[in-house]
Amino acid sequence: MNRRLCALGVTVFALSAWMTACLPARAETASGFSFSDGPDHALDVRCDGRLLARYMCAYDQSTPDKLNSTYKPYLHVFDAEGKAPITKGPGGEYTHHRGIFIGWNKIGFNGKSYDRWHMKGGEQVHQSFSKREATADQATFTSVVNWNDEKGQPILVEDRTMTFRRAPAPAYALIDFESVLKAPAGDITLNGDSEHAGIHFRPANEVDRTKTSYLYAGDKVDPHKATDLLWIGETFTLNGKSYSVVEMNHPDNPSGTRVSAYRNYGRFGMFPTAAIKAGESRTFRYRFLVAEGTLPSADAIQRICNAFTGRSAPIPVVTAKPAEQPAPPKSKAPKNDAKSAPAAK
Repeated sequence: MNRRLCALGVTVFALSAWMTACLPARAETASGFSFSDGPDHALDVRCDGRLLARYMCAYDQSTPDKLNSTYKPYLHVFDAEGKAPITKGPGGEYTHHRGIFIGWNKIGFNGKSYDRWHMKGGEQVHQSFSKREATADQATFTSVVNWNDEKGQPILVEDRTMTFRRAPAPAYALIDFESVLKAPAGDITLNGDSEHAGIHFRPANEVDRTKTSYLYAGDKVDPHKATDLLWIGETFTLNGKSYSVVEMNHPDNPSGTRVSAYRNYGRFGMFPTAAIKAGESRTFRYRFLVAEGTLPSADAIQRICNAFTGRSAPIPVVTAKPAEQPAPPKSKAPKNDAKSAPAAK
């Protein structure tokens, strides 16, 4: 009898092990932070079982359409219920704008200029995850990304680290973005303009463009001229619901960083420039605060920003502005048609 029970136990154990190996990957735990496999080779980040973000890192050259959809890794951010992304993916207006993303449209290398914003003549290609850790309080991953030239050779190698934490209500996510860019094959310059370079956030294409607004840390800020702002906030409306996002600037980032934060479709971000010597690296650090509804108070934002920067900056005077709207089309003056005009009397 004991031998039969022992054999039965071994069989059950073996069956359990086989089922575990064959089952698809799932969230590691329903409590705290965890990872799971997302669609199309994506990495899902979960908080207490709820889908918080999805790192899109596939690369597929099999067709032009698939290459267009996968030529850069980016982060989708989901709504507070974890049901749908509030960020934009491929397609729509400006297909290269995608979630939380990074790039420069004028990268100088070996006497040439490379565009790794619009992704012309080369791609950013995810290689592997060098780190993936989840605990009760946070989740962190590091994606190794090659920024390739037209021949598929890396001109930059990036360690892109994202760390996810809970945030005080009405916010529901804190996302720290760190990019370490290394120049393996020669000197690099990172340049461009605030519209087409830097570290940016793009909400979904379906935002209500009449309701987008911005908040700037500073008095009488002109977003077309401002530099080195501590943070920028945005509120946008998607499917009748409001969301707010703040991007915070770290003091170790390059000085003279400009901003782009006025578009009605909601793309906004920081634009630093830098030079990287061959064999050296440059680190860029930003924090994103994501909230449902209106922005938290300037006091609350600054406290979170100070925790990120390690400084004790005072609560700033702020400037609030609606998003800029395109000028209405000019009405055309009626043409004089001599043939149809009545004869003078």
